[in-house]
Amino acid sequence: MNTQPPTAGALTEYEPGVAMVLAPNASPMTYWGTNTWLIGENRLAVLDPGPMDQAHLSALINAIDGRPVDYILVSHAHVDHSPLAHPLATEVGAPVLAFGPATRGQKPHMQALAATGLAGGGEGIDAGFKPDRTLEDGETILVDGRMLTALHTPGHMSNHLCFAMEDILFSADHVMGWASSLVSPPDGDLTEFMKSCEKLAARQDRIYYPGHGAPVENPADRIAWLLNHRRSRESQIVAALRDGPASASTLTKRIYTDVNPALLPAATRNVLAHLIDLVQRGQAKPLGDLAAEVKFQLI
Repeated sequence: MNTQPPTAGALTEYEPGVAMVLAPNASPMTYWGTNTWLIGENRLAVLDPGPMDQAHLSALINAIDGRPVDYILVSHAHVDHSPLAHPLATEVGAPVLAFGPATRGQKPHMQALAATGLAGGGEGIDAGFKPDRTLEDGETILVDGRMLTALHTPGHMSNHLCFAMEDILFSADHVMGWASSLVSPPDGDLTEFMKSCEKLAARQDRIYYPGHGAPVENPADRIAWLLNHRRSRESQIVAALRDGPASASTLTKRIYTDVNPALLPAATRNVLAHLIDLVQRGQAKPLGDLAAEVKFQLI
């Protein structure tokens, strides 16, 4: 796997009909930055325009180079993926398509958690995002003569879409090669994430082009790793809960002993996601109303 980032702002071509412009927003949460994908050769769809950044908008216009753009696609409403969608759409005269606004697809227990005041962690939510047109699971659009299929893959976020084209999958933030996806309640839902992983595992894709980092050249192996990683983390959490009730933050300090301190808040959200998943599957319960700092115990 190539571990060297492309040059931000430059057009990097991977195969016919698949090219990328890297946004200049590298961070611990975005790795070397957001990958904005240009799909097609003569006519284009632009996937995940990225953060609100004038330099990146200019780079995308240069990369499009006057070609017709039929669609602006957004995989999910995080601030490193969606804010530039409507400004780019205005420039190129194309509609913005996505599963829906940030909370579409959110389960009732996650809505209740959000009502307690727990806001999304990690990259940040683009709460004002609204597409011009919604895409449903399995819906297809034609891009430069090739069929592109929207796949609803909630987990990292409730409105998350992957896009399939022949034996290619644009996996956005659901599957990446450099890190496991952040699942941060109430916007992230681990129960749904695992189901979405199983959904993708049933496919026969040759390669994944993710939202951050290099292409994933062995998709089946990566999906298997993600599932095993989550199951292993669950085993650690269950083992720690056998010592008695504990909150997500307490469990995180016990389990994540070698993580960069800057990533501990994200790790805490991941642990909370596991705890909520255990509750949903009847293996644990909160000692009080579901909230960020409530203690959980095994059933």
